[in-house]
Amino acid sequence: MYETKAYSAASATSPLASTRIPRRDPTAHDVQIEILFCGVCHSDLHSVRNEWSNTVFPIVPGHEIVGRVAKVGSAVTRYKPGDLAAVGCLVDADRTCPSCTEGLEQFCPNYVLTFNGPDKHLGGVTYGGYSDSIVVDEQFVLRVPPNLDPARAAPLLCAGITMYSPLRHWGITKGKKVGVVGLGGLGHMGVKFARAFGAHVVVFTTSRGKTEDALRLGADEVVLSRNADEMQKHAGSFDYILDTVSADHDVNALINLLRRDGTMTLVGAPEKPLGVAAFGLILGRRSLSGSPIGGIAETQEMLDFCGAQNITADVEVIPIQKINEAYERLLKSDVKYRFSIDMASLRSE
Repeated sequence: MYETKAYSAASATSPLASTRIPRRDPTAHDVQIEILFCGVCHSDLHSVRNEWSNTVFPIVPGHEIVGRVAKVGSAVTRYKPGDLAAVGCLVDADRTCPSCTEGLEQFCPNYVLTFNGPDKHLGGVTYGGYSDSIVVDEQFVLRVPPNLDPARAAPLLCAGITMYSPLRHWGITKGKKVGVVGLGGLGHMGVKFARAFGAHVVVFTTSRGKTEDALRLGADEVVLSRNADEMQKHAGSFDYILDTVSADHDVNALINLLRRDGTMTLVGAPEKPLGVAAFGLILGRRSLSGSPIGGIAETQEMLDFCGAQNITADVEVIPIQKINEAYERLLKSDVKYRFSIDMASLRSE
């Protein structure tokens, strides 16, 4: 066991502050990674403030991790010191259930989250990427294409795969008409991927001020969702809609934009149950679905696709010392479009 620098919160009302945490020494199958950048996900904020009522304190958040391999165990074959590597939302699973054997570890009943999951090695809970280094089983480490900027690649490990996975699962290809609802940390990646898959991309937003940015990111059209006339022009025309909004909103207006047999997928999670009108689904044989992250193999596929297409997140790089300020800005959606923490700032303390 060794100690490493990190930022943690001691309680739901405490700010994140500098600390030291234990990490296990690499076992035969482990990879030790010096963390270069860690993206800031909204779930970090939810967990730190115990908004899901399941946080074990102290908590070290962060599951969008890119770094350099520092050490490898004796049985590791995929990585060597110096490799650019990544860790996403999962660091383990039971590896025997039907989901795991199909490469869908995100549906494993015994998956282990990168932070606030059960730590079978040291006891207590796992600690995430707001830290100097991390030790992860080789099977849950990912390779980052060398042409990608590490700071901009970090959010791909959650925001990226959350958008990539449903677009792939529902077969988005050239010629499909795809709607992306919301242009935030998730939505901006959805636009980039849908465009790269060859789809005609339409962004739905409540803010007219996001039109220019949506077009810059690759949207073909932008619709102000509060404008009934603009919405009506697209009635019954979408093959697929990806809804990233976590605030309460009218999903029925969006469902009615789907063509016959169209699908709308929720990746945002509104706090209150959504009111869904049955006839909007029944009369068009439409589907309403949900999707989490992807499995390890699909996440690697996504990273390789990003390397080939030169796709990364739009980020604002911050030092770890500004993480509490970043959380307050995150609540106000004051970031385009993801914070990425430069962990060199932690090592300089």
